[in-house]
Amino acid sequence: MITGYVIGESLRPGAVFEPRGLRLRRVSRVGIGGASDAQPPVWTLVEWEMDGEDVGALAEALAGVLEPELGWYADFTAGDERVVVFAGKVFRYRRGDEAGRAEAVAYGRSVGTPRHQLDWEE
Repeated sequence: MITGYVIGESLRPGAVFEPRGLRLRRVSRVGIGGASDAQPPVWTLVEWEMDGEDVGALAEALAGVLEPELGWYADFTAGDERVVVFAGKVFRYRRGDEAGRAEAVAYGRSVGTPRHQLDWEE
């Protein structure tokens, strides 16, 4: 089982994310107290799940629809693997792998993601 979420506002205008087998779990709107000045103060969280094993294709689909500005990212889990996706860049590592996580965090910082937003769960 693959589970994850994407922030609606993180998608490029005109982008479509529609991998086969994706099931919607929940859509919610939340006020973000830690949004940067350039980010909207309210985000739409789209939580999803899917069966399947083509983690790479799913990650690449997300990498192709995320807005490159402001360091937006999406993340998901597939078994004991954590996948963190930025526009055009994918990080995959075993949950609990501090070096793998540090690499993804460093990349996020380099593309403008505020440090406190690089807070995905392991």
